[in-house]
Amino acid sequence: MSFRIRRVDYYYHMVEDQPGEAYKLLANLAGMGVSLLAFTAVPLGPSRTQLSLFPEDAPRFVEAARKAGMPIDGPHNALLVQGDDELGALAGIHEKLFNARVNVYASNSVSDGRGNYGYLVYVRPEDYKRAAEALEV
Repeated sequence: MSFRIRRVDYYYHMVEDQPGEAYKLLANLAGMGVSLLAFTAVPLGPSRTQLSLFPEDAPRFVEAARKAGMPIDGPHNALLVQGDDELGALAGIHEKLFNARVNVYASNSVSDGRGNYGYLVYVRPEDYKRAAEALEV
């Protein structure tokens, strides 16, 4: 089972929950040359959405957000796992975290349908160092 784990920073940005908000943000960032490793959107109440942006180059993203007048909250830390999509791949990651007594409080995973997957692992700030050590990052 081949995989790569790395530490990543992410930032929150709040938007009104209406059509086109994510499109406008993502198009604006792409136009400024900002590449993202991952992106998630989660509703917060009936009219707000929290966008989580995982930039490939955090300083570039922060500067682009500043220039665009886009309020962001962060950086926050997560772990990004990318690897071969094999039976039990995520279980192996969680076993290492369990053995280190690290609680995963949120996660997102997706397979690309061609044998690879990406997995975002969120742990509490006080557990981040221990999680990274358990996963040898």
